[in-house]
Amino acid sequence: MVETKKRDIRIGARWVTSGGLVLCALGIATLWLSGTAEFPVALPPGAENTTSSSRSEIAFLTIGALFVALARWRWVPVVGVLLGAVFAVGFFASPSGFGNLTGAAGATAAIGQAVQLAGELTALVAGVLAVRAGYTARRVSPAP
Repeated sequence: MVETKKRDIRIGARWVTSGGLVLCALGIATLWLSGTAEFPVALPPGAENTTSSSRSEIAFLTIGALFVALARWRWVPVVGVLLGAVFAVGFFASPSGFGNLTGAAGATAAIGQAVQLAGELTALVAGVLAVRAGYTARRVSPAP
């Protein structure tokens, strides 16, 4: 019964991690559609405009969310943790991050930034919980 409960926690945390990545992608899409946000990092390398950068970020987050949700290795939630951390660091490093969040760039940008930040933090925290649950479940010894 204890093993089943830990398995349920592990699976639930993986799905929440995946949902956080999708939420982050939706926030970026909202920022992109608002037209007020600038993305200083262009992916793939050489892409100069905001459109391709935000589309690439959305694609990376979507692929990461699918990977976390569908792959069955116990280390996979680390991908969600890393993506959440990278985008959270990007929020704090961006000169427009807090301005967007407080509404300086308009209501749509504020909503998009809030959704993105909520997704980043959700993926980060749930991913850590999923990784922890995945590794502690393996150390449980069977009852005599």
